[in-house]
Amino acid sequence: MKKILYKTFIIFLFMIQLSTPSFCDETDEEIVDVSSEIEASTQAAANKNQIPNVNSRSCVVLDRNSKMILYGKNEKNQVKMASTTKIMTAIVVIENHSLDQTVEVSKKAAGTGGSRLGLKTGDKITIRDLLYGLMLCSGNDAAVCLAENIGGSVAEFSDLMNNKAQQLGLSNTHFESPHGLDSDGHYTTAHELALLSDYALKNPTFLNIVGTKHYTVTINGYPKNLSNTNELLGNLDGVYGIKTGFTNGANRCLVTACKRGNMDIICVVLGADTKKFRTQDSIKLIEYTFKTFEYFNIKDFVNNYLTDWQNNHPDFFSIEKGFSNNLEIKIDNYLEENPIIPVKKDLIPSIECNIYMDSYLQAPISEGDLLGSLKVFSQETDIVEFSLFSNTTIRKNTMLDYMLNFFKLYPAQLENSVF
Repeated sequence: MKKILYKTFIIFLFMIQLSTPSFCDETDEEIVDVSSEIEASTQAAANKNQIPNVNSRSCVVLDRNSKMILYGKNEKNQVKMASTTKIMTAIVVIENHSLDQTVEVSKKAAGTGGSRLGLKTGDKITIRDLLYGLMLCSGNDAAVCLAENIGGSVAEFSDLMNNKAQQLGLSNTHFESPHGLDSDGHYTTAHELALLSDYALKNPTFLNIVGTKHYTVTINGYPKNLSNTNELLGNLDGVYGIKTGFTNGANRCLVTACKRGNMDIICVVLGADTKKFRTQDSIKLIEYTFKTFEYFNIKDFVNNYLTDWQNNHPDFFSIEKGFSNNLEIKIDNYLEENPIIPVKKDLIPSIECNIYMDSYLQAPISEGDLLGSLKVFSQETDIVEFSLFSNTTIRKNTMLDYMLNFFKLYPAQLENSVF
């Protein structure tokens, strides 16, 4: 009898384990002393030359101004993203719907598991309040309610999310839900999540929502107080958003936007083993970035170098069959769009440039043709590379050109001839 009871108990435990759902955010009840972690991680980052050792499987620090990667670890790998998915959910809603409309919660939305706003079937709530429930307390029920009202269904809303990802050039990102519960076809990369976050933060409504620490929504006319799950918001200097995430498959995730002075960055950590590690990793990377990098006027530096180079190499080009050798070069538009870039402070005093370009070319050459590149480096460390293009058109000589040149040169040849 005891053996039967024991076997029954083991089977019961096994069935419970099989039926355990993959939860998001609110069910991750690990408590982290953020103040202590900030102090410890800040001290660890005191040595600005030491690259942080992080637990997270995949992470990146992106400079919002230049879009340069300042730190990366497996940042191009496809991984699960948990509730950081809701960054895309929110921006699709904001761009496609009136936020003041009141909607009714469906049975499906109300029954969605994981972290919740606490919606019930038939509840009345505005789209705006659903967005706060989506981003502050990471409500999966709010995500489904939004998807149904904006897209018609979860599947159709996911199509809208994927269309937006394509528009943004996020080729390694794919969505199957508005909430981010684990599924094989739902993934992104740390780099692309940072780019998506950068895009979303340009929207004032989104920026305001993710920067809100506490908010009161109204459900059926009754208030409900919400608190942001982002542990760094309001605690770490300069942090102004944006989203936490947690599922069994994705582990702990955090996307953080932080600005100090004129430097504005996005830090993404994905796949941390614990909430403490995701907090530590985020703080380490943020402190490391602000202690290690400063903005450098790359536009003035490169333009001055390029001007000097062209003045010192007036006869650099020899263009076979070309009407002229007077070829002007120009640098790609990235330099105009990003005149200031972040550079490691200890590299700035020894920054140099090199031009890589063939001097022997063949006509015709059109304006805009790629000629080579200009590399900026320091202490054998590459900083940035720009493409160089033709700023003029050099046509190919015709038979008439050869004849005219011959007659121009013929008198001089006669004078110099010895009979």
